[in-house]
Amino acid sequence: MNNKNLQTEIDSSFLYQRLADHEKDETIADVFRQMSLIEKGHAEAFARKENISISDLMHPSWRAKSLDTIGKIFGYDYVLGVLMDTEKSISSAVISLKEKNKVPVTGTETNHVKILRAILEGEKKVTGTQLSKFEKKHRSVGGNAIRAAVLGGNDGLVSNFSLIMGIAGATEGQQGVLLAGLAGLLAGALSMSLGEWISVKSSQELYENQMQIEMDELETNPEGEEKELALIYIAKGIPSDQAHQMAADIMKDTSKAHEVLVREELGINAEELKGSAVEAATFSFILFAIGAVLPVIPFMFTSGMKAIIISVCMSAAGLFLIGAAITLFTGRNVWLSGFRQVAFGLAAAAITFAIGRLIGVSIS
Repeated sequence: MNNKNLQTEIDSSFLYQRLADHEKDETIADVFRQMSLIEKGHAEAFARKENISISDLMHPSWRAKSLDTIGKIFGYDYVLGVLMDTEKSISSAVISLKEKNKVPVTGTETNHVKILRAILEGEKKVTGTQLSKFEKKHRSVGGNAIRAAVLGGNDGLVSNFSLIMGIAGATEGQQGVLLAGLAGLLAGALSMSLGEWISVKSSQELYENQMQIEMDELETNPEGEEKELALIYIAKGIPSDQAHQMAADIMKDTSKAHEVLVREELGINAEELKGSAVEAATFSFILFAIGAVLPVIPFMFTSGMKAIIISVCMSAAGLFLIGAAITLFTGRNVWLSGFRQVAFGLAAAAITFAIGRLIGVSIS
């Protein structure tokens, strides 16, 4: 294990403990505490092997602290989503490395999401409601919402930066750059907003129709739905008697039973359907606009080569910050990710600037 992976273990231990601290359901909180201890044990074992002081180790990185802050603001389901994505990536990397070095894959390399489920299902006191709640967390968008925010800003910045540089190349930064930049910002943000609205609205309408069909089945044949739910739990490895008892408990509350059935059978999380399409569209518009406005700002106050240079500098800074933010999900090196994002963004802008320059000279 290298120092990077060791730090990941330390960060995971810290974040699982934070999840436990903020989880109201004691059974699920205990699952998170057990996961925290497992991760801490991994880190301590490596420290003993390498003769590293334990006290020097147990400090979460800036990434873990940032995720904890995000959890405090937006809720810890976001943190769980990011944490699970990270562990899946690490698991895949370990398996790939073993296959490359022709080392047998034992099956223990699988991600900690499976460990979480194994711990939860091993609890004798677990109920159908608790398992349902955990399934909701497991399938929640988690870090995807934050990731969408980062990528939305990136789309706005890169697309409008490239557009502005193309116009600046054709006009030497004199005419029409500000107008083109503002038009690109507005058009791109509206397009993103409309696309998000259509996506959310169509998904809601589709899922609502499927949920209504499931409710009809529940009302006309509750015994069959109870058996179907029990079979789903049995397929997950839960003992038959416990699975049937869990299904029976859930079926006592029709609304709860409907929620669980649509989640288990259809893979639909009813909570996600409560989001407003208008809110999603507005959120998308704002995120795109925040990124798109950066390269435009200098042309509001100056023009020519001076404005071009300032725009490039501001856009490069924005690209670096976006690349750094992406490491919250990937766990990669901040400098590598940041400068890689800058390189790609500047390359795209350079191409459009060159094309604009050629067009401008041709017209002249």
